[in-house]
Amino acid sequence: MFQATGLTKWFGQVIAVNDLTFESRAGIVGLLGPNGAGKSTLIKLLCGQLRPSKGEVKVDGQPPWGNRRLLSSLGYCPEHDRFYEDLTPLHFVSLLTRLHGYPADQADEMARKALELVELSARLESPIRTLSHGMRQKLKVAQALSHDPGWLVLDEPLSGMDPVSRARMIRLFRDKAGEGTAVLVSSHVLHELEAMTEDILLINRGRLLAQGQVGAIRELIDAHPHRIALRADRLRDLGRELLKHDDVVRVEVSGERIIVETRSPDACYTRIGELAAGGDFQVQSMLSLDDNLEAVFRYLVK
Repeated sequence: MFQATGLTKWFGQVIAVNDLTFESRAGIVGLLGPNGAGKSTLIKLLCGQLRPSKGEVKVDGQPPWGNRRLLSSLGYCPEHDRFYEDLTPLHFVSLLTRLHGYPADQADEMARKALELVELSARLESPIRTLSHGMRQKLKVAQALSHDPGWLVLDEPLSGMDPVSRARMIRLFRDKAGEGTAVLVSSHVLHELEAMTEDILLINRGRLLAQGQVGAIRELIDAHPHRIALRADRLRDLGRELLKHDDVVRVEVSGERIIVETRSPDACYTRIGELAAGGDFQVQSMLSLDDNLEAVFRYLVK
């Protein structure tokens, strides 16, 4: 469904997307990357808002640039919003649905159903300016769904939502994919995409670093020493005790904490817990420095 070959987009001297080549036919495709990775530029290329500087991008075998028939079946949720603040959610979604060619009465009914899907039925007649950030995110999703699109592109749709709303929205996206709607969703949070799909594109600085299952991406961390920051009494003694074990690569004293690098994080965590429980050391805090998306990117870039 989503395909790129040598896809490149530059703005003056800045290369936002650099020679991307990928293909995915999964029901939900996750686009993963930190802020500034090129996700939004890639999304705009997929949605026909930008024209490639080089290479090509296709959706369902068709280039999106200037393709009105293809884009008429698109449901797009942008990262940023610019609402007419005095409109109500019902009026706003109905208006955009009418722009897709539906008559007013039908557009109103479709808007109500979309707002119900995202759990905004109680705020149909509230001015948009009174909505919280999470509700505004839901409103963007509602307008993307209202015209029953054949494919969805969602740019950071879960940003600002509370945990319950995030879980429900993830379930909604999975339901839509199950009904046959192709979905591409971007995020910079690994576990959000892990809850939605096993097929992800991992990009950084406009380049594709990896494509595949989330589990395989997570395993990239384990190919490198895992770093643990510890605050405790007798830091140097604790460091010397941990260095007795083969899986500990190095220990570094950094201010009031030590940084432990280990090839076996689970065993090391257990060992630290045993030392603390036995009263040998008083461990005030223990923090993984590598159990996050930034660490994955750091290792991949290396």
